[in-house]
Amino acid sequence: MTPADLSALIKDTAVAVLNARALDTAALPEQVVVERPRNPEHGDYATNLALQVAKKVGLNPRELATALAEALAETDGIATAEIAGPGFINIRLDASAQGTIVSTILLQGDTYGHQDFLADRVVNLEFVSANPTGPIHLGGTRWAALGDALGRILTACGAKVTREYYFNDHGRQIDRFTNSLIAAAKGEPTPEDGYGGAYIQEIAANVLSRVPNALELDDAEMSETFRAEGVDMMFAQIKASLHEFRTDFDVYFHENSLFESGAVDRAVDKLKDNGNLYFNDGAWWLKSSDYGDDKDRVVIKSDGDAAYIAGDIAYVADKFERGHNLAIYMLGADHHGYISRLRAATAAMGYDPKQVEVLIGQMVNLVRDGEAIKMSKRAGTVITLDDLVEAIGVDGARYAMIRSSADSTLDIDLALWTSQSSDNPVYYVQYGHARLCSIARKAEELGVSAENPDLSLLAHEREGDLIRTLGEFPAIVKAAAQLREPHRVARYAEALAGTFHRFYDNCQILPKQGEEVQPIHTARLALAFASRQVLRNALEMLGISAPERM
Repeated sequence: MTPADLSALIKDTAVAVLNARALDTAALPEQVVVERPRNPEHGDYATNLALQVAKKVGLNPRELATALAEALAETDGIATAEIAGPGFINIRLDASAQGTIVSTILLQGDTYGHQDFLADRVVNLEFVSANPTGPIHLGGTRWAALGDALGRILTACGAKVTREYYFNDHGRQIDRFTNSLIAAAKGEPTPEDGYGGAYIQEIAANVLSRVPNALELDDAEMSETFRAEGVDMMFAQIKASLHEFRTDFDVYFHENSLFESGAVDRAVDKLKDNGNLYFNDGAWWLKSSDYGDDKDRVVIKSDGDAAYIAGDIAYVADKFERGHNLAIYMLGADHHGYISRLRAATAAMGYDPKQVEVLIGQMVNLVRDGEAIKMSKRAGTVITLDDLVEAIGVDGARYAMIRSSADSTLDIDLALWTSQSSDNPVYYVQYGHARLCSIARKAEELGVSAENPDLSLLAHEREGDLIRTLGEFPAIVKAAAQLREPHRVARYAEALAGTFHRFYDNCQILPKQGEEVQPIHTARLALAFASRQVLRNALEMLGISAPERM
């Protein structure tokens, strides 16, 4: 019996109890909350349903809890149901009921933990979106890992997800990048507002290799050549780095296309027509303060050029016009002020601002011997995605970025993440999977099968702990999707690995040499196979490999 099954059983029981007393069942919540008690001695699961609804139906909480507990205790699969405190109910399942969790996992396999509650969501998930003026830095690396993991989790919950990279190829930063390349090609110092680092020298040399006469062109042609060739090369490097990091995108959306296609002009015209754009001091202003922003924003400047927000307005409209009904933006720590203006722009264009979500990620530091590492040999100014992967590998880099909440500053200790010990979270989880694979190989050698197990034999305390932890996985995935928090799956994987290791240390899974295979061996092997499946499913949702040997 999974926690979801138990939740449904408790609700059905509550409906029956209230109906028997002619009380209003409408007071019951849509879903009954079932939790694991902090103290295992109190039971396998607990619910506070009686406390939630007693007052609404006119009963004392303990009176309602008593009636519920008595009814639950008579139900198949429930070993005991006892009242605690002012009206909590502690529940113990019998071993056979717990064993159904193992059966469910083995039956569902790779889809265990997958759900369909987001089946009506068509999500545009935009993340990374770094300017094509340099390699991906650690902040972008964090979003690459988190964004990809979130996309996997949302998909596992039924959503149709478009992973999108917004390619900023329109604006001043591209001019600075172009000028930096030209200066490097000429052997001149980096412009005061330009980009430095070995990568600029490399790209400039590659432009000259591809277009040998680039420096002989007139200024306009030279600038366009270095711009087009340089941006293309830089973005190819960014894509290659992200691909190696197991982060690929469905759409690379070019900012410049919004201007070339007339999307910006159409958005401006729409805002004029619906009265959300007004003319003042030679400029066109968005009435963003009418929609929760702290002030109105200039959309078309007095010189006739579009302000940065003009592209943002056209872009959010484009997302909805393409059929998405939820737009998630994953942005850096310096974008807090962007949230209110984006939602205001969405509302002004006639869309529901609740369908726009902005997730903000905090800074990342790479640490060695307690000191932050500040310089990249190649980028010159920042640590890059490639630097991190070179230092701790793709799995280590992804896991380090995912396992903490995005809204917390993150320090990545090189010594920790390169160690092959239980202190290294990704090593600990992957070792758990490899150990389970080793058990499977040994079982095959011994001729031990997990077919037709008697799961009611799994009555040891450590077996119960492991089964209940396995049963929590669907709820963990659901919470991670609803709250947009992939770190919940990573922390769950660590908890599952730890629970399995304790089970392994206390319960002999396979017969010793010379021993005959007993039903308990078959049951425990089935539990081990279920544990391997769930650990692999969790790692897959994080984009982390599940090694079979370590």
